[in-house]
Amino acid sequence: MLPEVGSQVYIQSFKHDGSLHRTWAKGFVIEAGPRRVIAVTNKTWVTEADGRRWFTREPAICFFYPDHWYNVITMIRKTGIYYYCNLASPSLYDGEAIKNIDYDLDVKLFPDGRIEILDEDEYEQHGREMGYSEPLKHAVEKEMDVLIGKIKRKESPFNQKEIECLYHEYLELLHATLQNPDREKL
Repeated sequence: MLPEVGSQVYIQSFKHDGSLHRTWAKGFVIEAGPRRVIAVTNKTWVTEADGRRWFTREPAICFFYPDHWYNVITMIRKTGIYYYCNLASPSLYDGEAIKNIDYDLDVKLFPDGRIEILDEDEYEQHGREMGYSEPLKHAVEKEMDVLIGKIKRKESPFNQKEIECLYHEYLELLHATLQNPDREKL
């Protein structure tokens, strides 16, 4: 099952123990295929597990993969494109939301090309507390290496030109959706 291009989807991230980690109130779907779903969040409410809520300030193009242990959020800021990569279970859409399990490790890519690995302590702690299996840890750590390789080779989605094209596509789809009275309003 795939979401419809031009529709809004709810995005949910869980922890390994089944608890809710973070939700995004809406993502505007610009691509939905068997290899990836791309949704744009822009001025969207995000709710954290502890109930704290915040509003996104800039557009972000979010890549969800059904066959990779990560998802990628590209934040388009005045100072450049920042990439935040969550090591997570493969994402699925169940008709209600795009869902995945967050496995703590994150990779941040800055506009100057600098790469930062985040939350290694949290990964180790949650691995012990929630009982991450050895095969699970192997999958997550292997995908971390795959992800860093893609970043270094500037493969999709780590290509500025691709992000610019997708953002332009989002603006066109958004405009067309707002012009069509039969579509749900954003």
